[in-house]
Amino acid sequence: MSISASIRKRRDELVAAIEDARTSYYQHDEPRISDAEYDVLFKELESLEAEHPELITADSPTQSVGGEVSETFGEFTHPSRMWSLDNVFDEAELDAWFARVGDHDYLCELKIDGLAINAVYRNGVLETLATRGSGAVGENVMANIEYMNCVPKKLKAIKGQVIPELLEVRGEVYFSLEDFDQINIEVTATGRTAFANPRNAAAGTLRQRMDNRVAAVAEAKSETAKAKKQEELDRAAKALGRLGLIVHGIGEHEGLEITAQSHAYELLKAWGLPTSDRVKVVKGAKEVHVYIKHFGDHRYELEHDIDGVVIKVDNLAEQRELGFTARAPRWAIAYKYPPTVVRTRLVDIGVQVGRTGRVTPRAQVEPVLVAGSTVTYATLHNGFEVTRKGVKIGDMIFLRKAGDVIPEILGPVVELRDGNEVDFVMPTQCPECGASLAPEKEDDKDLRCPNTQTCPAQLRGRLEHLGSRSVLDVEGLGEKAARALLEDKVIEDEGDLFALTADDLRRSSFFVKGSDNELGKNAEVLLDQLELAKSKPLWRIISALSIRHVGPPTAQAIARAFPNLDDLRDASVEDIAQVEGIGMTIAQSITEWFAEPWHSAIVDKWAASGVRMQDEAIDESALTLAGLQIAITGKMEEFSRDGAAEAVTSRGGKVVSSVSANTDFVVIAGESGGKPSSKEAKARQLERPILDEAGFKVLLAGGAQAALEHLKNA
Repeated sequence: MSISASIRKRRDELVAAIEDARTSYYQHDEPRISDAEYDVLFKELESLEAEHPELITADSPTQSVGGEVSETFGEFTHPSRMWSLDNVFDEAELDAWFARVGDHDYLCELKIDGLAINAVYRNGVLETLATRGSGAVGENVMANIEYMNCVPKKLKAIKGQVIPELLEVRGEVYFSLEDFDQINIEVTATGRTAFANPRNAAAGTLRQRMDNRVAAVAEAKSETAKAKKQEELDRAAKALGRLGLIVHGIGEHEGLEITAQSHAYELLKAWGLPTSDRVKVVKGAKEVHVYIKHFGDHRYELEHDIDGVVIKVDNLAEQRELGFTARAPRWAIAYKYPPTVVRTRLVDIGVQVGRTGRVTPRAQVEPVLVAGSTVTYATLHNGFEVTRKGVKIGDMIFLRKAGDVIPEILGPVVELRDGNEVDFVMPTQCPECGASLAPEKEDDKDLRCPNTQTCPAQLRGRLEHLGSRSVLDVEGLGEKAARALLEDKVIEDEGDLFALTADDLRRSSFFVKGSDNELGKNAEVLLDQLELAKSKPLWRIISALSIRHVGPPTAQAIARAFPNLDDLRDASVEDIAQVEGIGMTIAQSITEWFAEPWHSAIVDKWAASGVRMQDEAIDESALTLAGLQIAITGKMEEFSRDGAAEAVTSRGGKVVSSVSANTDFVVIAGESGGKPSSKEAKARQLERPILDEAGFKVLLAGGAQAALEHLKNA
């Protein structure tokens, strides 16, 4: 059957788009489209060629690895070809792959968002470092090796194991997320396009000729030019020194016998090459799915970015039986998670006013799916941040979902500007109340609305904060309810909240149903929840006051020191500052808050409405975790994240966000699909006690000694 002209045209369009994307991605390290957009194009081409095999040509993107060699470096022919990997994007596609390859032991490892490299060692000494390039030929980047700390120059000898005469090692060079963010700050500060992801940052860093930079310093004609070239050299050298490396395979080798992928990894680690401690050999498809789910849940806790999991048949003989396609091994597959970095259009930038008066630029973008949800808005923090990132209204931008929750703009795709883009200008007046905006202190970057008492946005923000789960946990007091209470003049401010009655709520159409003014379910829930909130512990009441710098952990420390709110109101700055973990800044914020008459009026109204203003005397014997620092990660069956934290703090302990030598216990809950998180890796490195959920319960019930005994007997 003949192929229609429209199908041929679409095939040609796809090939052109993919090749253009490959050129900008591999040769220039400046992607014009996101990884997700590329995957969609590639998958469409694969489907089209599967339906019409006669369209497949030897130079089709589906038949090649991708990544031509640039002219910056000399070519290097790899001793053995470096392959690409086929991708799957959901469990059904992965199960179809399992059905094709059969039942095996599989090696699972994280797919690091980095640049593929090939290191060749002869008799244990590094001879060549090269990029993957086309798979057959890469770029020799040995000119940069002296600046790189991550690549061992010489292999360690292993007792009873001869170092191979030839050893070809495959891996990924990458940036940690911390270093990636820092590099983007430096890049955008010079007016260049931010790197879309750590892979492009790593590629752009590695693929620069340091010997040319050194020569440029020596050849500079003036002291000014020399200083500038030296600064560029130092910046490039620093970036190369930040690169990390994880090796994940052996290519050509002589004088070495290996039987399994996992066996190769053991040898690589023993020779001093950096391997991942999150690699795991599992039995069958079911355990692979567990590994994938685990790291899908924990990917944002890792120190580096990943875009999926690589699954390989572990046994090398079984790998050889399965063989290769034109571009990829049949014995390996990459399971891709939903993208965390996408490309979209910046439609507009408005501002929003928070509960403390801080005015934040808010970017409106063309709706885009990222990390499993559709994003329409992203924060830009302040006017200085907009300038630093160099974004303009109308720009095509790269957007990342940081930590699975917060949409963040990385920067513009400068090359795609057409001149119609518009600069953003921060307003000088509050968009909600019209007050003149100004920084609170001379060196502040944030602008604030000074109308704290009556600004509608700040009032709404304080009500929403008060009702949030981590504060008073008032179900039914969200953004819509807060807006209705204020706009329908049911309350003037948060001071009136706990005196609300059913008749009060009938004054707002939001809380009634039908024409007979009957209270809706939302009104009944709100009244019940407010009644419950009156008896919450004092720290929650303090947190609900929206005192600047006082969040739940700080409020807990304050409530332990001042169990009666009147005592806190009368305390001096010096007395408050003596509370452990408080200090002068927070102490001043508290005393300044109470010095404002309308703030004190709120406290008086709450007290008159029956809100609990003091805690019962603390039983010192109940503080079984006093002085202990505890890190918690993972999902527990019987505790929410906030519930687990409160269980610790109510017993006198402190919940810390990172693991250090001062951490007394690390609680790691949930199933493990290998090494579960950076917290566990750090805990093992520092030999900190690790508890599961059962051990956590023992800790809460009996204290540190009971938990240590539990670990000893486990």
